Amino acid sequence: MTANLPPQYDPLATETKWQKYWEDNQTFKADPEAGGEPYCVVIPPPNVTGSLHMGHAFEETLIDVLVRYHRMIGRNTLWLPGTDHASIAVQTILEKQLKAEGKTRHDLGREKFLERAWEWKAESGNTITNQLRRLGVSVDWSRERFTMDEGLSAAVLEAFVRLYDEGLIYRGNYLVNWCPASQSAVSDLEVDQQEVEGHLWHFRYPLTDGSGYLEVATTRPETMLGDTGVAVNPQDDRYKHLIGKTVTLPIINREIPIIADEFVDPTFGTGCVKVTPAHDPNDFEMGKRHNLPFINIMNKDGTLNENAGEFNGQDRFVARKNVVKRLETDGVLVKIEDYKHTVPYSERGKVPVEPLLSTQWFVKIDPLSQRALEALDQSNSPVFVPDRWTKVYRDWLVKLKDWCISRQLWWGHQIPAWYAVSETNGEITDTTPFVVAKTEAEAREKAEAKFGKDVELARDPDVLDTWFSSGLWPFSTLGWPDETKDFDFYYPTTTLVTGFDIIFFWVARMTMMAGHFTEKMPFDTVYIHGLVLDENGHKMSKSKNNGIDPLLLIAKYGTDALRYTLVKEVIGAGQNIRMEYDRKTDESKSVESSRNFTNKLWNAARFVMMNLEGQTPQQLGSPTVEGTGLELCDRWILSRYYQVVQQSRTCLENYGLGEAAKGLYEFIWGDFCDWYIELVKSRLQQDAEPNSKKVAQQTFAFVLEGILKLLHPFMPHITEEIWHTLTQTGDDQCLALQAYPEPEPSLINPELEQQFELLFGVIRTIRNLRADSDIKPGLKVTAILQSESEKERQIISDGGVYIKDLARVENLTVTASLDADLGQTIAGVVGTVQVLIPLAGVVDLAALRGKLEKKLGKVEAEIKHTAARLTNQKFVDKADPQVVQVARDGLAEAEKQAEILRDRLKLF
Repeated sequence: MTANLPPQYDPLATETKWQKYWEDNQTFKADPEAGGEPYCVVIPPPNVTGSLHMGHAFEETLIDVLVRYHRMIGRNTLWLPGTDHASIAVQTILEKQLKAEGKTRHDLGREKFLERAWEWKAESGNTITNQLRRLGVSVDWSRERFTMDEGLSAAVLEAFVRLYDEGLIYRGNYLVNWCPASQSAVSDLEVDQQEVEGHLWHFRYPLTDGSGYLEVATTRPETMLGDTGVAVNPQDDRYKHLIGKTVTLPIINREIPIIADEFVDPTFGTGCVKVTPAHDPNDFEMGKRHNLPFINIMNKDGTLNENAGEFNGQDRFVARKNVVKRLETDGVLVKIEDYKHTVPYSERGKVPVEPLLSTQWFVKIDPLSQRALEALDQSNSPVFVPDRWTKVYRDWLVKLKDWCISRQLWWGHQIPAWYAVSETNGEITDTTPFVVAKTEAEAREKAEAKFGKDVELARDPDVLDTWFSSGLWPFSTLGWPDETKDFDFYYPTTTLVTGFDIIFFWVARMTMMAGHFTEKMPFDTVYIHGLVLDENGHKMSKSKNNGIDPLLLIAKYGTDALRYTLVKEVIGAGQNIRMEYDRKTDESKSVESSRNFTNKLWNAARFVMMNLEGQTPQQLGSPTVEGTGLELCDRWILSRYYQVVQQSRTCLENYGLGEAAKGLYEFIWGDFCDWYIELVKSRLQQDAEPNSKKVAQQTFAFVLEGILKLLHPFMPHITEEIWHTLTQTGDDQCLALQAYPEPEPSLINPELEQQFELLFGVIRTIRNLRADSDIKPGLKVTAILQSESEKERQIISDGGVYIKDLARVENLTVTASLDADLGQTIAGVVGTVQVLIPLAGVVDLAALRGKLEKKLGKVEAEIKHTAARLTNQKFVDKADPQVVQVARDGLAEAEKQAEILRDRLKLF
């Protein structure tokens, strides 16, 4: 029985079938003992709270294209999946649930809260991994990891203890970014600088000796309650005589010094700045330089504390208004200016962060960043694609400050430090001594050795910054700190594919951690992709509510169509792409175009298989080996095929994924479907010459199978389905594990391809002339092709059979010169070839002319009517602007049609 495809392609059934097949058969399970050249990618772990958004779909598709390609060219491939525990996000979800129940996490206690967190993880935490399966990602699910699984948690403990023992982790009182909403410290990298319309408040600080005052300006007037100095530039002649004197702080009546510091910009404001060391990072550094007191006026929930005097207990923004009111009452408020400035917001809490003095755990960055810089400067490791991101990465490494790694949360890796609280009255204070250990038993042993058998221990309640465990991801997932087979074979990983927005969050932390713990950079190459922009070219975000749901588009058009659209849109590595989308109908023209491409491929494959008489490509044999009877169009399609093979390999090796996808689209839709299938149809008839028919079948089958292999990394499901039907292969094999096609230089013939471009130009021109003259499709015509070039005439003569067949030509004349009298003809030009079709006996010229004149009359009447509307000022002024624009567009289109009709009439 002849194997063939159903009449219509069903994306959902096909995709579900092959996703299940690949996973059930562990098609993508990696084996380090198989040897060969490794190719390893670790998935950028999405948050366990997440659901698939367009950025995920884009990133995972790009990775999958690379992974499937490298697997097919014979590399020992591992793509390792997993998720991040997302401390703040999970805790936020759980605390919202508890709030709805009228409870807090403290009502439950830490142990019960964590039980609930793990229950949530078991029930809801696999949403995004199941959605990733819908994309058909070729990951090794048997190696799936979670940043809080047993192995990765052990790696986190190992890393923390090692860094502490080496003096690279310390506990200290430092100014941190504090998020009052989540009541946790956040790193510099978790802060989003937002430009806001604010105010600049000017007020006077009176000199203590009564000789005058200094005017200062601030965007945060409430912080003046914690001022411990006023600073001026030492070179500022206006204030040199005041350096060393004091002012009296309004409201608080604290006497504070006037200091000189080079940091102060004499051109900003009045040239005097208030100094609040406990609430501003720049003031913090000035305070240290001048030994100023550090006075904290804020509680961790964003309210003011007892150091704020009468404003104690007020929310920071309420206190701001009240402080300004009091300053105005006291007569020291000078003016309030509108002022646009940047305010740091917590990415998670979505509120302005407060610089706050707090005792936290820190990683000393300098030794780690220096090792990463050394790898970059001496070995260009890792390589960034596009290269412009190398400088961004380097600049960031140079600017990094010590990393605050403690978070005041319960969900996450609890810090492995135990405090000897018996030394500080049973409480953890800033001065409570502690020990660091991997286990409580080890901690007790250390503590008893230092403080005696009766020591009372309490573990640090804080957890580590999520990025600490993510920084270990490329090697902890492969078994580090143990010497596993995976780690030995697949590390360092090969390629990291990620967005530019987390070069700082994640890439730099991985390189620093890997450099320190493994003495190698964690990946050879970092491929930085752009963003998926919405239909208006804007960045998608939750706040704008302009996201586009990839699952909705998958349900409507199929996974392969969405994947292909995302890759095909990339023009140049690292560029943003724009997704066409109609929010009223939830439709996308660009994804619909790719869906049409899947249908085109499906129908072409059906046609091919219907004409193979049940034979597989293997049974037919390769035309490149046995094809002694290759005809001109067979040699042309094979040349085009091998050109595309070469182009696809070159593009994919150099991260030109979009260019590879577009090249395949043009070859499959244009060369193979639109031209080659048409060129060989006559050779597949029952009465066709047997050898010619067999060669056509061989070439057909060979090129189609090659197309499926080339396209597989981009559209894995439809290609797998067609390949199995074409090759009649059982379930013991799959296309995903077949060899990627290799170029055959001896069969690439650029000259032949140019010749066919001329032939196709002639065919298109004849078809257009027929349409312009209303020549019936079934009627064969005479065509005269004139060229002074002997070479062109030879090409046309050699391809005459194709011109006759595809352009419906009965009599074809190829000549160097034209007869003087050819009668009524219609003519066109292809390069230097004139194409003429005599119309006598083919077309009723009078009737055609009458038809064209009637059509022109209607168009001219439409032009007159629309032009009259648009010259009516009342219409233009009062009508809906959209209606006016439609009228203008219609007029332009009608004028264009009229011009075409007039040109056609000149021919008759």
